[in-house]
This record gives sequence, C-alpha cells and structure tokens, in this order.
Amino acid sequence: MADNTQKMSYKAGETKGQAQEKASNLMDRADNAAQSAKESVQEEKASNLMDRADNAAQSAKESVQEAGQQVRAKTQEAVEGVKNATGMNK
Repeated sequence: MADNTQKMSYKAGETKGQAQEKASNLMDRADNAAQSAKESVQEEKASNLMDRADNAAQSAKESVQEAGQQVRAKTQEAVEGVKNATGMNK
C-alpha cells in the first residue's frame, strides 16, 4: 500500500511539474506576443510620424515655390513699370 501511495504521490508531483512547465510556456508566449504587439505599435507610430514629416516637407516646398512665383511675378511687374516709365517699352 505504501508503494501505491508513493506512486500516486510521484504521479501527482510529475503532473504538477508538467502543469507548471505548460503555464511557464504559455506565459512566455504571452510575453512574446505582447512584446511583438508593442513593437508593431511603435513601428506604426514611427511610420505615421514619417508620413506627417513628409507631408509637412511637401507643403513647405509648395509654399516656397508659390512664394517664388509671386516674387517673380511682382519683379516682372516692376520691370515692366520701369520700362513704361522710362519709355523703353515702346
């Protein structure tokens, strides 16, 4: 009978060890999944920031080009005004 009790005790300990190992593996997998999700979110945020920076740069480029065109037009108007005033446009 003592032999049977020892076997049952051994089996119980073995089962407990296996359950602990499975729980540990599940926790590791959950931790890895959480870390992966965190990294994905960080990459997405970085990508969004890069997109916003690119859009801001494009907008600034367009604004500078527009300002350059306006300056060019005003300069041309001034040149035409000087030509008209000096009679060089006849």
